[in-house]
Amino acid sequence: MKILIMGAGAVGLFFGARLQQAGEEVYCCARGDNLRALRAHGLEVKSFQGDFALRVTATGNPREFAPYELILFCVKSYDTIAAARQLDGCLGEGGAVMTIQNGVENEEALCTVLPRESVMGGNARVGAELTAPGKLLHTASGLIEFGELDGRETPRARRLAEAFKRAGVLGQLTRDLKSVRWKKLTGNNGTNTVSALARCTLDEMFADPEGAALVYRLMAETAMVGRAEGAQISDADLETLYNTARGFSNAAAIKTSTLQDLERGKRLEYDAISGAVVRAARRHGLGVPATETVHALLKLLDAHRG
Repeated sequence: MKILIMGAGAVGLFFGARLQQAGEEVYCCARGDNLRALRAHGLEVKSFQGDFALRVTATGNPREFAPYELILFCVKSYDTIAAARQLDGCLGEGGAVMTIQNGVENEEALCTVLPRESVMGGNARVGAELTAPGKLLHTASGLIEFGELDGRETPRARRLAEAFKRAGVLGQLTRDLKSVRWKKLTGNNGTNTVSALARCTLDEMFADPEGAALVYRLMAETAMVGRAEGAQISDADLETLYNTARGFSNAAAIKTSTLQDLERGKRLEYDAISGAVVRAARRHGLGVPATETVHALLKLLDAHRG
């Protein structure tokens, strides 16, 4: 399968590497120092599953090697529209653009630029960090959950599931994408927000009782809003999501993507996480005071991140 990783940062490079190792034809669209390093030296991965190095085909222009059967869309959420516009003419007939970005709003954003039938949604369940251009640290998990927007299990979706299975990254092919996406957001709104504001790893936030309580409250607010949006998130699901977040054996090494961006002085992706919860809560007249508070603080922090 011919695959483009659109936004070859930590998440995109991890999945691209696994797919390439499994025999897929993978191209990585990157920019700046990362693009130059990938072209010159390839990708170096330090992983809890075993270290490896890989020669990769990297480009700054997604059209260079088009058309593709799958475009794994991994750019930051605030770059969604601009990046999607670069994909004009890049997708082969019957192909898919699959967002595995943070948040629950990117599918609809992509559909404003691309044909709706070409868009799929998914979650990246992976702990990964670019420690330097072309150098990836893999700290946790490494699975993709995905599905068609209309809930059908299409031949296209099954073919992608088989490719992900061969690569060892198949989490699940779901018929209920909304629930899967909101469950991921539930975790992100709890951990990404707190880790960035407190500049702490997972183990540090859960080691503090008040920090752990704040994470749980943020997750509970998100689950409540998700249910109002039509997601199936039970109280048992909430407990499982919370216990999973605090249960990583190597939590001391896990930095959320928002904390990674903060440490690098990069723009923060908070609006796709806490902002999405606040907007949905307001649509349904729900109170989410903890999320509104961290959202306001992250907005101020982002404005002064330098």
